Amino acid sequence: MSQKSTTIASGTPGDLLRLIRSGEATTRAELALTTGLARSTITQRIEMLAASGWIESSGEAPSTGGRPATVLGFNKNSGTALVADLGVTHSRVAIANLGGEILAETTADIEIASGPEHVLAWVAEMFQQLLDETETPLSTIAGIGIGLPGPVEFAEGRPVSPPIMPGWDGYDVRGHLTQGFHVPVLVDNDVNIMTLGECWVMEPTLDDFIFVKVGTGIGSGIILGGEIHRGAQGAAGDIGHIPVSNFDVVCRCGNIGCVEAVAGGAALARDLAAKDKGTTDGRDVMELARRGDPEAGQAVREAGRLLGRVLAASVNLLNPAMIMIGGDLAEAGDQLLAGVREVVYQRSTALATNGLTITSSTMGDRSGIVGAAAMVIEHVLDPATIDAALAAEAVAS
Repeated sequence: MSQKSTTIASGTPGDLLRLIRSGEATTRAELALTTGLARSTITQRIEMLAASGWIESSGEAPSTGGRPATVLGFNKNSGTALVADLGVTHSRVAIANLGGEILAETTADIEIASGPEHVLAWVAEMFQQLLDETETPLSTIAGIGIGLPGPVEFAEGRPVSPPIMPGWDGYDVRGHLTQGFHVPVLVDNDVNIMTLGECWVMEPTLDDFIFVKVGTGIGSGIILGGEIHRGAQGAAGDIGHIPVSNFDVVCRCGNIGCVEAVAGGAALARDLAAKDKGTTDGRDVMELARRGDPEAGQAVREAGRLLGRVLAASVNLLNPAMIMIGGDLAEAGDQLLAGVREVVYQRSTALATNGLTITSSTMGDRSGIVGAAAMVIEHVLDPATIDAALAAEAVAS
């Protein structure tokens, strides 16, 4: 993910590292010009970052007549992140460097409903296997990132009343993994980490962006002003439980007519099964639609229209530059996207849709694992975190 320009308040080592990572300032002269700090102060702080392994020389700048300046670069191998994207029945676990490159990964079918103790024991076992496979020392782990298929109170790292995760409500996921690995652990819902993953690879990066996952259920992740928007309790983006009119279907949340209850993968599978299509979940619907089944294609198109009603309100409220659709149903062909576009452009204001792009996911089911890595990396490399780590090192020495 491209790093945004940063307003430097104090020019701390963490601030300098962010400038170097973003490419905004990569020589001592550029750092001095950008921050207003004396060259001697810049040199001192660069030496601190280099001694801790955060930066390295990446060549020389073109000469302007004198001695070429050394170009400074972020050392992406200065640490690693252990990450997991946990789904309802299928999960992916990986190890990444701090540049976001996946070094090794593994996938497996595991039921989230088997409970936190079982699932997190498996996650810890897979983490250890990946560390052994890549010969990565435990000392290099900078943090752990976990995505869960349900609502998460981000500040506490706990799922809250997850409808398809029995036994997980209020479970201290962060504390469980911290005990075993003794590093920062970040926990978020699966759609937020998918959103971060798409942003990580997006060029150019957009400051206002909505990602929508249409799978068994429906959820969204929201980027506002270049930052993930979680809301006061971490519940932002739960558009699947916004009602659409003229439907009396009971949703799993207990309310009537939620868009997820009539347009999610489970809902479409239910409706098509009633027509003897043999569908049990959203993946079955996707396969039918991709094979050209007219009833499945029509159902997916209508689901797009219903989702478009909700997204039209979101466009008017938030004015995003892009809406990206991912999840199983997004892989069913163009029908879902066509239905969304049809209604959003019709029901949203002209100004809000001027330049709006509505497109499909670029990464598919890999966006979650990349986003979990991005979540850890941005936390670990936050200027305040870097400054605190360097201060601790100075005290220890």
